Amino acid sequence: MEGMMFYWIYWSFWVYLTFLTDKKNPYRRKLSAIILIVILLSNHQFKLGEYDIHASGLFLLLMCYLFLSQEKRGAILYFYICSLIVSIGYVAFHLFEIFDPVWIIFKKEWMMGIGFGYLAILLQKSLKGRLLIAICGTMQGEFLYAYTLNKFPFPYEIGGLEYLDACALISALLVAWSAIENAGTFFQTHYHFFEKGKQKSS
Repeated sequence: MEGMMFYWIYWSFWVYLTFLTDKKNPYRRKLSAIILIVILLSNHQFKLGEYDIHASGLFLLLMCYLFLSQEKRGAILYFYICSLIVSIGYVAFHLFEIFDPVWIIFKKEWMMGIGFGYLAILLQKSLKGRLLIAICGTMQGEFLYAYTLNKFPFPYEIGGLEYLDACALISALLVAWSAIENAGTFFQTHYHFFEKGKQKSS
């Protein structure tokens, strides 16, 4: 059922940020509010010219642009290039799905999640950067894909529940990968702490 993965993952993120994250974290309230608004807007859509656009996807894209605008000028250019690479890959994936569906070897959302998650990891070092280019790039890809399909008799909803499922899965995989990366630093720090404690006690 479309949207179930999105709701489960985003509600999990919201619960974690609201109740488990350190209250001193500067991103805690902003991200909690953004996630809640995305969930509330998920069933709302509007028509812009020939295109049907879901409000939640457009809101995510605008939030990405807002966060990117706060970066330095050189970083903004690199973020834009990275998001453009993701957008082109996103459109190519969907076009291959239409014209050569044989290569979709398992569930599409998981192929997209793993593929674009890995691409974001290659292009950016921080979790924030990875999430921004993944969400921004895929949503830009939605507009580009809808524009491409406009030449064919294929109706398409921009930023619909199918997209939100894929977007949520990419986000979850990136967060999980970041946790694995930071786990090494965490255990290394605590290992040295315990080693120092043993040396003092001896």
